[in-house]
Amino acid sequence: MPTPRPSLTLTLLQAREATMAFFRPLLNEHDLTEQQWRVIRILRRQGELESHQLAQLACILKPSMTGVLGRLERDGIVRRRKSSEDQRRVFVALTELGQQRFVDMSEGMESNYLKIQEQFGEEQLEQLMTLLEKLKGIKP
Repeated sequence: MPTPRPSLTLTLLQAREATMAFFRPLLNEHDLTEQQWRVIRILRRQGELESHQLAQLACILKPSMTGVLGRLERDGIVRRRKSSEDQRRVFVALTELGQQRFVDMSEGMESNYLKIQEQFGEEQLEQLMTLLEKLKGIKP
C-alpha cells in the first residue's frame, strides 16, 4: 500500500492557525471576529462593494456573510444600501467609525506582520506570498 503524500490542505490550515495566533489577541481586544476583520480590510482597500463580491473576496459563504454584515452594521462599522435600479443588489461600505477602526488597529496589525517576518524572513515571506498568489489561480 503506498504511503499517502503530505496533505496540502491540512498544511495550509496549520500554517493559517500559526499565523492567526499573532492576530487573534488584537482582534479580541477590539471585539472583532476574523471574518469581520476580513470584511473591514477588504472594504478599506476596495471601497464599496456589492455584498456577493465581498463574500467572495472574504471567503465567507453568503448565508454567513448576512450575519457578519448584520453585526457590523449594528455596531456602526458598515452601512448597507440597496441599489435604486435593482432592490436585490446590496452594496456595503465602511462608515467613518469603520474607517477609524481600521486605522486604530493598523499599527498593531503591522507590528504582528513584522513579528512574523522576523521569524520567517522577509525574502521567504515574499516568496510565500508569490507562491500562494499562483496557487490561488489554479483551476480544477
